[in-house]
Amino acid sequence: MILAPRRHRHTALRRRAAAASAAALVLLSACSDNKTDQSGDKNPTTAVTPSAAPRQTPQTTSADAAEKAAVLASYNAMWVEQMKAYRKADAAGTELEKYASLDALGKFRVDLARMKKAGTVVTGELGHAPTVPDGVDTSGKLAKATVSDCLDLSKWQSVYVKTNEPVPLPSDQPRRYRATATAEKWPNGWMITAYTPHGDQAC
Repeated sequence: MILAPRRHRHTALRRRAAAASAAALVLLSACSDNKTDQSGDKNPTTAVTPSAAPRQTPQTTSADAAEKAAVLASYNAMWVEQMKAYRKADAAGTELEKYASLDALGKFRVDLARMKKAGTVVTGELGHAPTVPDGVDTSGKLAKATVSDCLDLSKWQSVYVKTNEPVPLPSDQPRRYRATATAEKWPNGWMITAYTPHGDQAC
């Protein structure tokens, strides 16, 4: 009469211990799973992890900055030569072909021909604010870049050669307007391959 309850008590205790052990295993398994998930969150390939984003090395950044500077140097040098031509309505004696390809030169030569026919030349300076907003594209055979410029006519003046009288600008012409150019890196350096003024787009 006395032993039976004790056996029942021992059996109940063993069952409780087994249940507690099983519960502990479940908790350990859950913790293990959570740790696995957390380590997965730290995986460098996870999109939301800041370290997953590609980082530019200082060398890459410096190289891109150097190429941008080279593009702008060629663009500005082209305009120095172009202003020499505008001041006499003639490209002879300039180095335009050193910085601009035939396609880009085509528009400048049309301007010069019109100026010579009208008997006008340019005085003053043309203001610029060129940038290379999208960087340099090196994915193709030739590296390419786009130049965005804001031309400023405030110190630009076209005059008649014979009378030195100024030629008035059209009333609807913005004194500051956008222009774009494309450039390619040729064996001898960056060349301006196309130039497009946007006279109706103020900047």
